[in-house]
Amino acid sequence: MTRMSYRVGFIQNRPDFGDVESNRARVAAMLEELEADLFVLPELFTTGYQFRTADEARQMAEPIPGTTAEFLTALAKRKNAFIVAGLAELEGGTVYNSSVITGPGGLIGRYRKIHLFDTEKNIFQPGGEPPPVFQLGAARVGVMICFDWRFPETARSLALNGAEVIAHPSNLVLPHCPQSMITRCLENRVFAVTADRVGTENRVEDETLHFIGQSQVVDPDGNVLVRASETDEEARVVEIDLEKARRKSINPVNDLFTDRRPDLYSTG
Repeated sequence: MTRMSYRVGFIQNRPDFGDVESNRARVAAMLEELEADLFVLPELFTTGYQFRTADEARQMAEPIPGTTAEFLTALAKRKNAFIVAGLAELEGGTVYNSSVITGPGGLIGRYRKIHLFDTEKNIFQPGGEPPPVFQLGAARVGVMICFDWRFPETARSLALNGAEVIAHPSNLVLPHCPQSMITRCLENRVFAVTADRVGTENRVEDETLHFIGQSQVVDPDGNVLVRASETDEEARVVEIDLEKARRKSINPVNDLFTDRRPDLYSTG
């Protein structure tokens, strides 16, 4: 049986709100001793999460390409790796909760979060394009952001478009995602790399946010290959076998994709 080795890693950080340069430098330091084909960084890793107003987010957001995209590209070239990382993106006067995708050859693309969570709806504009899939070295990598996990159509559409690995930058406050991503991987026979953050933000009165950590890598059989703590900054790398995600059969007669009956799935 052919084996297609690919190394995936995540950063689990504790950003200082608004200190973009320090947050970037901290991530670079955490990656310094690691080697991987793909690194996934958390959602909004440069700024922190809890913006008070849309204007505050607009002041910290930046275009793609821009300073953080250039920083990530330089880091990707130095590490000879692909990087998926979340940031506040500014286009014109509009702010999006986005991920940038870059690699040794330069900037590759972006994705704008389509499912906004809670007060994000007061801060960001939702994306208007489907979650994308990119060829990142040996792997086809789909991208979604945080609360996108709650909608199974997101992961399914990525898998149907050929994703073997789902990169999932996150800032999780609900407890359910780590276990739910096991189901997403089982449903689609894909790997998933969820990169979360840790720490607390209480910049809004009576709204303290506790981020749950537990960044993880899950395989197509629902095995958690590595899971970080709930409280500490961590950087981890694990080797995966892409062939597992390329085989959609679960036994000699059942294939998760060819057995689908979309003609009978009601959307009413």
